[in-house]
Amino acid sequence: MNQELLTKFLALYGGDASDVRMFVSPGRVNMIGEHTDYNGGFVFPAALEHASHIIVRKTDSGKIRLAATDLPDRVELDIEKLDSYKDLKWGNYQAGVAYVLQNHGYEICSCDILYHDTVPLGAGLSSSAAIEVVMALTLATFSNEAKGITEPVDMIEMAKLSQEAEIIYCGVNCGIMDQFASAMGKKDQAIFLDCKTLDFQYVPLVLDGYKIIVGNTKKKRGLADSKYNERRAECESALKQLQIAYPEADCLRAISVAQFEEAKHLIQNEVERRRAEHVVYECDRVLKSIEALNTGDLHAFGHLMTASHISLRDLYEVTGLNLDVMVEESLKIEGCIGSRMTGAGFGGCTVSIVADDAVDHFIEEVGKNYKERTGFTGEFYISSACDGGREVK
Repeated sequence: MNQELLTKFLALYGGDASDVRMFVSPGRVNMIGEHTDYNGGFVFPAALEHASHIIVRKTDSGKIRLAATDLPDRVELDIEKLDSYKDLKWGNYQAGVAYVLQNHGYEICSCDILYHDTVPLGAGLSSSAAIEVVMALTLATFSNEAKGITEPVDMIEMAKLSQEAEIIYCGVNCGIMDQFASAMGKKDQAIFLDCKTLDFQYVPLVLDGYKIIVGNTKKKRGLADSKYNERRAECESALKQLQIAYPEADCLRAISVAQFEEAKHLIQNEVERRRAEHVVYECDRVLKSIEALNTGDLHAFGHLMTASHISLRDLYEVTGLNLDVMVEESLKIEGCIGSRMTGAGFGGCTVSIVADDAVDHFIEEVGKNYKERTGFTGEFYISSACDGGREVK
């Protein structure tokens, strides 16, 4: 694949291979802890083998030239006018990252870039975060080299700056989880992340006798961005009302299950009360999931995953027909011990834990029954956790 991409790059931009480099950053699947990150909560993502690749060469053109292997679009960004590209159909994420890095003191290097993405777009596996983090890593690496800095790029900072770019440049008021997982993923590990403090620990995701299967509903997440901002506002309103009882609570994660049950009557709007209930109990499910995995109780973890989906369906209302059908059909298969939607919702993907000897049957039966019930042809990926953003030497 590297040679094939190199050939495409040289055909596009000319020259030879001597000064061409490759960087990569993965998409992610969140195992549990959904819509908690922007509430200061806990999440448990793993980086995927599906990734965004950059093949790149430094130039002296004063421009960042962008192309992609799967798009006809060609984009030129003037590094002196990086605030001018917010309306690009493709390239705005990359421009936003360059703009934010420049504002934070990074010296933006002109370069030619070819993107190659294997993260399915619009599937809820954080293709945008992968694009952002690999762009940030590439530009920060070049900036450090220009300044004679030899230390490795700070990948936590790359995650923060990528999130900032998505918020201020692309207008999506996102949490930190997607960028953090893309930047900080580790092979055969998932990340237990406290989104309030950014404290994190790696937890072995060793599923002896089982596989992670990501099911792509192929339903585009058309409502995800608008509903995302709506849910965030509902949670902020619920928190303000709970602060009557708990003024020290600066986010929903700071409120325990017991505290919520004692004070939930303070939330006047029933919809807002359901939103807050999901977040509080979902944070608790993440903590119980880490405990289950650390004690080797995979079935308990599976039950918590399924409970998470039910809460996302009934309380947070971000699933929809396609995700619900795929989860329902997944749980019918003997050997599937847990299944849930992953990502923002309203389409996108599910994640299931399936016994090794049931994987083929799972993919065949769930795919067949899902298509019969929805008319959509799903896709399935047998997944494992991999490393985060890095240069491919």
